[in-house]
Amino acid sequence: MMMTDFAPTLSLPLAIARGQMLAQIRHFFAQKNVLEIQTPILSHAGNTDVYIQSVQTRFHQAGRLTTGYLHTSPEFAMKRVLADYRVPIYQLCQVFRDDEKGKKHNIEFTMLEWYRPDFDLDMLADELHELLCVVLNRPLTLHRLSYAQSFLDKLHIHPFSASIQTLKDTALTHGITLDMGDDRQGWLDLLFSHLIEPDLGFDAPTLVVDYPVATAALAKTAIDADGHVVARRFELYINGIEIANAYDELADGNELAKRFMDDNAKRTQLGLPVMPIDTRLLSACQHLPACSGIALGVDRLFMVRECLADISEAMMFTTDKA
Repeated sequence: MMMTDFAPTLSLPLAIARGQMLAQIRHFFAQKNVLEIQTPILSHAGNTDVYIQSVQTRFHQAGRLTTGYLHTSPEFAMKRVLADYRVPIYQLCQVFRDDEKGKKHNIEFTMLEWYRPDFDLDMLADELHELLCVVLNRPLTLHRLSYAQSFLDKLHIHPFSASIQTLKDTALTHGITLDMGDDRQGWLDLLFSHLIEPDLGFDAPTLVVDYPVATAALAKTAIDADGHVVARRFELYINGIEIANAYDELADGNELAKRFMDDNAKRTQLGLPVMPIDTRLLSACQHLPACSGIALGVDRLFMVRECLADISEAMMFTTDKA
């Protein structure tokens, strides 16, 4: 029998369906006069996020060996474009996150990212809803759930007021033996990913809103109805899979620089490489219009659309076969 280890993991019928989905996405944004752009995947700066690792590469520039990074998202470059163009923009591109492998993960994957000047998060959620109805080809209702309520419903604890000991005891009660030490957000992430996330979005696509301030990243912060400081962001879940992540975008270069430096301090504590900060992004912030932005995992959305169990069925080649 002839070996076919060269063959794509994406079948021909699914490749045709994926192409049709990408065409639908482009048509959706063309109708709304959102400009498609392309930015470099190779950058001199990297993502400082402690939980996202950049793929490092070496290249020669003007005869000198230089370290660069494959982008984990086109966010930084797109915001530089937005600060100058000041019009709605979107991008479909390949992104890279080191050491990611699993049924829902691959080092290289396809991302849809778009930015809307003068949109708040509710307006962006409405547009996301429209796009989902088009791509999934059926009417949908979006369910909204606060991060705090998701903990109260599932674990009967409030994530913003529970002690670290309570979080640890809750993990142990549910058979989770990983030790996050005194990392409060680490415990919350552990409980959310193991006990809450797998049940989200089965009855209807679910937007989880008002995340802990420690997860703000490049989002603004606000005070919720109970007086807690929260991150102005949401994530979309369908069938237990995180599909998209949206921010009410922070346009304060000084605050952003502080967050990047705090990230690098945590990286040092954890023995992770310190990442060079994108100073051009910081400069662009003073020109950035009020806006909201969102990143959506195309391969994962295609998995949902075609009822696929493994991301390898949704992309041409996974990294281990590339």
